[in-house]
Amino acid sequence: MNKLDILAIGDITTDAFIRIKDARVSCDINNENCQICMKFADKIPYESVDIINAVGNSPNAAVSVTRLGANASLVSNVGDDQNGKECLGVLTENGVSADYVKIHEGKKTNYHYVLWYEAERTILVKHEEFPYALPPKIPEPAWVYLSSLGESALSFHDEIETYLMEHPRVLLAFQPGTFQLKIGKERLAGIYKRTHVFVCNVEEARKILSLPNADIKTLLREMHSVGPTLVAITDGPKGAYASDGTHAWFMPIYPDPAPPLERTGCGDAFASTFVTALQMGKSFEDALMWAPINPMNVVQHVGAQRGLLTKEQLLELLSKAPANYKPSRIY
Repeated sequence: MNKLDILAIGDITTDAFIRIKDARVSCDINNENCQICMKFADKIPYESVDIINAVGNSPNAAVSVTRLGANASLVSNVGDDQNGKECLGVLTENGVSADYVKIHEGKKTNYHYVLWYEAERTILVKHEEFPYALPPKIPEPAWVYLSSLGESALSFHDEIETYLMEHPRVLLAFQPGTFQLKIGKERLAGIYKRTHVFVCNVEEARKILSLPNADIKTLLREMHSVGPTLVAITDGPKGAYASDGTHAWFMPIYPDPAPPLERTGCGDAFASTFVTALQMGKSFEDALMWAPINPMNVVQHVGAQRGLLTKEQLLELLSKAPANYKPSRIY
């Protein structure tokens, strides 16, 4: 690989999608804080199981990058089991370089169970403990894309921060995962300050900033104060918001051709498409128009990667977008 566009860093896993029908969902009065309920101590029928290898926030992003025509490598860890071999095979099939995925003897590869009910999913996760470390020799990428890592990776973030300090030309895209949200912005202050593009959803932004009732304008401004240069905050089917530090825009979703089948990977598709467009030299507003198209197609498929589009497919859909599919200034 002569030129490395995006180096994705994050955990890789296999998702087993278990489609269930004998369940119900209970929510509060605002249709929030929903819980899935099933019979306890009983046999519950399921419709199907779909096994999808080589997923996770950063692997999903890496596949998205390559589908759009840039190149990507993944820094991650697998065990020396069959699951690990299959994950490596899927990366290679999708054009993602697995040169920096370390195989650990005697270790298991991450494996998650996804309870799929209607269009939503509840994921049972287990991150295996790996000795996280950056590979000794990595060609300097244009971008580093950092996302979900396991709880044993705390000090690894310090290593990544040091690498970024030593390579000031490298731009950082940060899409925090569960553990990175849990440890808080203070512990990762150096990462936030070094971030060029930051992407999360509204609930995550409120959690990061400890502002449970903040409106979107406040969230955007306060997120900039933590460090990131460009901020995008998604709000599910309501659309997304983004700010360059001076002005902010609202971006509607791309119209769904059919009701969503399953929503896993929406955020990854949005974030990675937004970053890839910027990497390809697109303007901030053009990147914001690219970003919702991939999630629209991802939710029409099972899993986070099957619906990812090529650049040609994305541009064709963009050319067919309705007149109101464009960013609108909110300040």
